[in-house]
Amino acid sequence: MIRYQLLCVQDHEFDGWFSGSAAFDQQAAQNEISCPVCGSNDVRKGLMAPSVATSRMKKSGRQEKARQVAMETVGEAMRALKSKVESECDDVGTGFAEEARKIHYGEAEERGIYGDATVAEAKELLEEGVDILPLPFTPGSKLN
Repeated sequence: MIRYQLLCVQDHEFDGWFSGSAAFDQQAAQNEISCPVCGSNDVRKGLMAPSVATSRMKKSGRQEKARQVAMETVGEAMRALKSKVESECDDVGTGFAEEARKIHYGEAEERGIYGDATVAEAKELLEEGVDILPLPFTPGSKLN
C-alpha cells in the first residue's frame, strides 16, 4: 500500500491509500476519487516526502527515535549557525537593506552583516544583484 497526500481543484488536502501508483492513476482517470470536503473529482497528488519504515523499525520505535535525533540535529545546526553569525557579523537591525546596498556598491566597508528586511526589500536587493541569504531565525529568536 502507498499513501498519497492529495489535493482537489480547490486545494483541499486529504490522504488517500492505494495499492500502487497505477491504482491511483486509474482511479483518478475514472473520477473515482473525490474530495471529502467539497466532493470534487478533480484530484491530484500533492508534494510529500516518502516515509519508508520496516515492521521491525515500527516495533522497536527506531523510526520515532530517528525522527527525534534528526530534529535535535537540525536544532543544533541552527543554534550553531546563529552563534556563528552573531559572533562574526555586525547586527545592523532594520537598516539591513540600506547597509547591504552600501557594501555592495563599495560605499561601506565589506563585512558580514545581518538584520531585518521586509520581503519587498529583500526582493529589491536580489534584483539589484546584492548577494543576500535569509536566515532560519531572527536576531532575537530563542534558539539557545
